Amino acid sequence: MFAVEVRDHMMIAHSLPREVFGPAQAMHGATFVVDAAFMTEDLDEDGLGVDIGLATTVLKEAVAPLNYKNLDELDVFRGKVTTTEVLAKHIFDDLRRRIEAGELGTGGKRIRRLKITLHESHVARAWYEAAI
Repeated sequence: MFAVEVRDHMMIAHSLPREVFGPAQAMHGATFVVDAAFMTEDLDEDGLGVDIGLATTVLKEAVAPLNYKNLDELDVFRGKVTTTEVLAKHIFDDLRRRIEAGELGTGGKRIRRLKITLHESHVARAWYEAAI
């Protein structure tokens, strides 16, 4: 399996209103480094799995609606606890829609798997990965 992985970041505010989260129950900020790995079984005639420029653009567009936002105030997360895992799945779903809509050009048709990794810090990360 080949992979093209691109990176962006986002700064958010949120609370995790459950006892299990201890001090993170209160409103706090987080900066996430976001990696998206687009996986293909083969390459095109130019030796590419996916166009890196298009991959960078679609990731930036998927992250933009969350950047500098209080997630507790966004309708899309109403009633959800916005853990790192939940955010990874949210970005995955957005990118899957963009892939299906053709936003990754002809290379998008080759994508078989997608992995979204959110780095919370230099020691902790979470991801969501599935077939497309």
